Amino acid sequence: MPDSKPIDIFLQPGEFFVGDAGYTIRTLLGSCVSITLWHPGKKVGAMSHFLLPSRGAADLKEPDGRYGEEALWLMLRELERQDIRATQCQAKIFGGGNMFPHRTRTSAMHVGKKNGEAARALLHAHHIDIVSESLYGAGHRQILFDVRSGDVWARQVQPANKFPEED
Repeated sequence: MPDSKPIDIFLQPGEFFVGDAGYTIRTLLGSCVSITLWHPGKKVGAMSHFLLPSRGAADLKEPDGRYGEEALWLMLRELERQDIRATQCQAKIFGGGNMFPHRTRTSAMHVGKKNGEAARALLHAHHIDIVSESLYGAGHRQILFDVRSGDVWARQVQPANKFPEED
C-alpha cells in the first residue's frame, strides 16, 4: 500500500535501524552523530545514532552501535543482507553539536567535532558519497529520515541557557 502511513522508529543512543519505504526514522542528537544511508532504487535506508567514533582495541567484543565505526559496519552488514552494497548508497551526516559551548576551551576539540570528522572519514573509507550534512554548532538537533523519499529533515535547537564565552 504505497499511500499507507509509515511506521515511525525512534533511535536511542547506540541504536541503528535498517528498513524500507514503509518507515520513517527519528532521533535527537547532541554531540552524537547520525549517519543515514539510502539506496534510491530500492528505497531502503539505514540510520545510526552513535556516541563516540571508536573504542579501544583491548575492549573488542560484539559490535556495538554506540561507536561510529561499529555502527556503520552493522548498518552495512544489514544492507548487504538485502543485496545492497555500500557504494550504491547516498549518505547524509547529522549532529556533532556542542551542548555546552560556554564550557569548551577553544584549544580543545569537543566530542561532537570528533564524531563528525569520524563519520566523514568512515564514509570516505567505504567510498560512500556524502550528499548532505548538518554538523556542529551549539545545541541539539531533531532528525527525521523519510526512507520512502530519502529526505532527511534536521532542526537545530540552541541551548536554552546562553552563557558568555569563556576566554
